[in-house]
Amino acid sequence: MFRCAACGAFNRVREPRPTGAPECGRCHKALDLSGAPQEVDGEALDRAVLGSPVPVLLDLWAPWCAPCRVAGPILDEVGRAQAGRLLVLKLNTEQHPRPASALNVQGIPTFIVFSGGREVARRSGVLPRPELERWVSSATAGPPGAGATA
Repeated sequence: MFRCAACGAFNRVREPRPTGAPECGRCHKALDLSGAPQEVDGEALDRAVLGSPVPVLLDLWAPWCAPCRVAGPILDEVGRAQAGRLLVLKLNTEQHPRPASALNVQGIPTFIVFSGGREVARRSGVLPRPELERWVSSATAGPPGAGATA
């Protein structure tokens, strides 16, 4: 399942993936099947979390935050490795402070996993890729609400 970065619609893409650039079923813009993290604002975040048929990993970050810059490439790798099975979103807390405040974010980077529209796990600080993948996997393995926190 892939989220259209242009309109936010979720699109099912057949396996094996088609050649050429598949289009969004709603807005007909090209879909990015890479799994790379997508920037969101508060409204897009709410729609994505509530509507996503796959787990969502949210990165709350700011451009001035050195650990956030370290985490960026790790999130990109995780998103690409889990393309279609995990949606990775990034929320710039400097540009969009209200959603970060509503989520009670105390420090950055903070990572939140959502499944079934609910927060199932939260963690602050940079994690090496293998540890981040294990944490996300354990958070999404059980029923919604049964995730790990740290």
